[in-house]
Amino acid sequence: MKKLLLLAFCGILISCYTVDRNCQDYRTGDFKFTFLVDGKEKTGTFTRTEDYSVDYFEGKIDSSSIRWINDCEFILKKINPKNTSEDDAIHMKILSTTDSSYTFEYKLAIKKKNSATRAEKGTAIRIK
Repeated sequence: MKKLLLLAFCGILISCYTVDRNCQDYRTGDFKFTFLVDGKEKTGTFTRTEDYSVDYFEGKIDSSSIRWINDCEFILKKINPKNTSEDDAIHMKILSTTDSSYTFEYKLAIKKKNSATRAEKGTAIRIK
């Protein structure tokens, strides 16, 4: 009986926890993002407006259009893709926010035939 009460109490505590998602605060701005490439940590920056995202990485600039699905989700599509893999749209979803950053998940917007859906997570930090 004690185990059942403890389990019920834990369930109540977990159900009360909600993740902070103030996505409106991160629709636009300048951000920094750190990621791994071949086991090496790299940092890129990007500027996002309501309609566009401009990425800056290793002296190169890349632009994408943005289509917002709701306050916390949008689709990124490269404006000038250099190959067919860059032509694929990316679905971005803001999972949680803090006062200076947000955690997000991204994956291909359209699942490719005969391949598993692969979602990655990251954190973007506001720099302006």
